[in-house]
Amino acid sequence: MQEISKRQRNYLRGRANPLKPHVLLGKQGLTEQVIEKIERELDAHELIKVRFLEYKEERKELTATIVESTGAALVSLIGHVATLYREQSDPERRVINLPL
Repeated sequence: MQEISKRQRNYLRGRANPLKPHVLLGKQGLTEQVIEKIERELDAHELIKVRFLEYKEERKELTATIVESTGAALVSLIGHVATLYREQSDPERRVINLPL
């Protein structure tokens, strides 16, 4: 899991505010395909939102599983939407430059 400071977390929350959810977690639950989709979205965008349409009571546990399996950092979990960040491994493709 990637560690981010409080300042970086606040910066990312501001950047994520206008974003729409990239991944919807529905009836199928947290499947391998959903994890792969989250991985692809993180690679493409670095900062994404995951909306829980089902399994709303288990959202904290599911978010912890997502963070553990993708290596992303949890920016926020507000209501039924989790915001995740993972720095792009290729410096040429990085879109977000975190403050120190």
